[in-house]
Amino acid sequence: MKTELLSGLTVALALVPEAVAFAFVAGVHPLVGLYAAFLVGLITAVFGGRPGMISGATGALAVVMVSLVAQHGVEYLFATVVLMGILQILAGIFRLGKFIRMVPHPVMLGFVNGLAIVIFLAQLGQFKIADTNGEMVWLQGASLYWMLALIALTMAIIWGTSKVTKAIPAPLVGILVVSLLVIWFGLDARTVGDMASISGGLPSFHIPSVPFTLETLWIILPYSVILAAIGLIESLLTLNLVSELTDTKGGASRECLAQGAANTVTGFFGGMGGCAMIGQSMINVTSGGRHRLSGISAALFLLVFILFGAPLIERIPLAALVGVMFMVVIATFAWSSFRIINKIPKSDAFVLVLVSAVTVISDLAIAVVVGVIVSALVYAWEGAKKIHARVEINEQGSKVYHIDGPLFFGSVTSFQDLFDPKNDPDDVIVDFGNSRVVDHSGLQVIDSLAEKYSAAGKQLHLRHLSQDCLDLLHKARNMVEISVLEDPKYGVAADYEK
Repeated sequence: MKTELLSGLTVALALVPEAVAFAFVAGVHPLVGLYAAFLVGLITAVFGGRPGMISGATGALAVVMVSLVAQHGVEYLFATVVLMGILQILAGIFRLGKFIRMVPHPVMLGFVNGLAIVIFLAQLGQFKIADTNGEMVWLQGASLYWMLALIALTMAIIWGTSKVTKAIPAPLVGILVVSLLVIWFGLDARTVGDMASISGGLPSFHIPSVPFTLETLWIILPYSVILAAIGLIESLLTLNLVSELTDTKGGASRECLAQGAANTVTGFFGGMGGCAMIGQSMINVTSGGRHRLSGISAALFLLVFILFGAPLIERIPLAALVGVMFMVVIATFAWSSFRIINKIPKSDAFVLVLVSAVTVISDLAIAVVVGVIVSALVYAWEGAKKIHARVEINEQGSKVYHIDGPLFFGSVTSFQDLFDPKNDPDDVIVDFGNSRVVDHSGLQVIDSLAEKYSAAGKQLHLRHLSQDCLDLLHKARNMVEISVLEDPKYGVAADYEK
């Protein structure tokens, strides 16, 4: 229990500047981000599919919200978050979370590396301050040197503490020691309070003040769909990552339901919504948090900060929190990808780099979708090259084509090139014993082949096709030879009208 509570406290301290920063990105009040971090974090910690995973307001969602807030106001954002949550609940009910298994490992590595880079770049904003004109400029001189020194000290303390003891989370030790040094010696360092005040009351129930019309629905629906997709993709990928780190299993559909419920509630309590946070989840895991108590305590500590602890929390130097996040970047980045990039197929290496780049340039959802599509196309291309035929003349003088490899949309051209209807003998046998018809395109090319041999006045026999193929074939139906004992049984991914 001590480890879980201390881990939760560490996560809560790291959540404060992140929630405030993402609220600024979305163009809303800092408390809107803090309430989202509290409500989403609490509900997903209690009901989510991965104990120990941390959720809250995230930058991936904030960058989508900013245009909605700018055009229509914060009330439309709350309505959007409610609808976003409903869509995520539906995804959980229909068990759509299982499709996360379609994400290949190179995409996962690209996601992890890209997100580590995004976390790193997000911290660079703490190296800027507003000048006399209100423009953000980089720190210079003594302020910059003190910032770098405190960050380095925090990272050194975290590294050293992790080597000495596991009794107290190393990030918490780093934050406390550096904070005490800054306060005790009165060092000139920017603090959490320099970003914004985090003091506030309890979140209150509030129905979004928007017209309940179809026009409103058409405004918020596109944003809700995008936010729901980004939230679920990031949450499920983080779930898989934490599961690998802790050697445990998580429930994808349960996580979808929890994320949906959390966002629906958050929208009614003045929060900006959220999803799983890989940085805070890594802090929790590395600090020893493995159970629901760590996530629950993180959310409750955050609420305590808002209600009672703002004066203390606002004195924490930003350098200490940046140092913690830099250690998260080091722990999150898959450094092994540099070692294996020359050993894995070039297509996988390309996907890994592509997903990392798109994650940094655009957003996580687009990066994952692009990675999956490219991986699928590469697989289809490689599968298309695997189909071939072993040809022989049997004792009856018939020409037999023994097909090897899958027959699907990518391989139909290669399949057609295997045959020579004009020059083949009058009796031809095509044996699919070592092949499999995968989709409608495969069925169509078999029908087309039957038509060519029929037009040439030659007899075609099709062997070892499944009953599903027989049912779906049209012109070649009467050419199929049925063997109850030898014919395979499998379903074909097609809806082909007879």
